[in-house]
Amino acid sequence: MALPEIERHPLRPFLPEGARLLMLGSFPPPKRRWAMDFFYPNRSNMMWEIFGMVFYGDSQRLVDASNKTFRLEEIKALLEERGIAIYDTASAVRRLSGNASDKDLEIVEKTNIPLLLSQIPLCHDIVCTGQKSFSVLTEDYGVPVPQMGSYREFSLSCSPKIGELSEGLRGMRLWRMPSSSRAYPMKLEEKAAYYREMMKNIGLV
Repeated sequence: MALPEIERHPLRPFLPEGARLLMLGSFPPPKRRWAMDFFYPNRSNMMWEIFGMVFYGDSQRLVDASNKTFRLEEIKALLEERGIAIYDTASAVRRLSGNASDKDLEIVEKTNIPLLLSQIPLCHDIVCTGQKSFSVLTEDYGVPVPQMGSYREFSLSCSPKIGELSEGLRGMRLWRMPSSSRAYPMKLEEKAAYYREMMKNIGLV
């Protein structure tokens, strides 16, 4: 039986100048599930409702319910203003079951995390929201998975090329937040509370 075709990441990293937080997911869902051309595009995903609650006290602030999509330009403006970068830990995958579930993703090519960080020199915090995204950090950089809502400190050489030495190591914190998938068994308000505390700790709210 032939392997599923390799799927390359369809989006460019979103790296605002002055970003202090890098959000790393696993990989976007199949295009048929997209409600917009950006990260966390699935209309059923709770990420932008979480952001609405954290930054505006309104879960629907970034939702365009009448058009069954999100307010993309407002989302980008918020991320630029607060200094939040977004990408994924996989640059190429195979979907073993044709769905968006992390457990059915085979990572073919990992994202070069030091290359991303070299473009956002003020960033000292990374947040992952799922086990698949954590797997890259734990396997490649030896960072233990933190407890939910907390972080682990580690150091990383933020050189543009893997294996290339930089002048020094950058101190980083790896945060663990609840998944924004509706399949993750936690109420929206509870998820938002975790994200709010992290954003407060970093100084983004």
